[in-house]
Amino acid sequence: MPLNERTDAELWSAICRDDKKAFDALFERYWTLIYNTAFAYLKEEDASSQIVHDIFLNLWRKRHEYEILQFKGYLSTAARYHVFKALKAKKASNLVYVEDYTELNDGRQSRNMGDENINTAELETALQGSLDKLPKRCREIFTLSRTNQLSNDEIAEKLSISKRTVENQLTTALQYLRNALKYFPFQT
Repeated sequence: MPLNERTDAELWSAICRDDKKAFDALFERYWTLIYNTAFAYLKEEDASSQIVHDIFLNLWRKRHEYEILQFKGYLSTAARYHVFKALKAKKASNLVYVEDYTELNDGRQSRNMGDENINTAELETALQGSLDKLPKRCREIFTLSRTNQLSNDEIAEKLSISKRTVENQLTTALQYLRNALKYFPFQT
């Protein structure tokens, strides 16, 4: 029997046995329903498409865990859940704080420059405090490398030490700084 003539239950059973063609058939059967449900609320093509893909990706990943008896009902519920989650995220991100209103681009600025400046200042303070705890020679080599942009060879020549010593000191400094700053809330 062709895949498009099988019931949802038969297709789901095949999917649970890792049948990708059955998964494709179910996707083709229901993607429009999910997309239209999402688009009716969001009015955004990309977000609606993303919801469809998220739902089906989750189904494929958890096909061995889920037991779905009413496939159409499950998908409708999943679509509404993802829509409400997207609307909640959209609602939560409406506030925009700016340092200077002249930088505001038609209300579309999504970065909080004041917050970024505070985070940068806090990071610089934490970094400087951590650098101050390094041994003098290690701190000096790190500063020459990272602040003055000198190569390892140039640092070795300037301080009359071996290149291997420079490398070891930089490794020590970087390991210490990673450990000292590992709980600092970096923004991506």
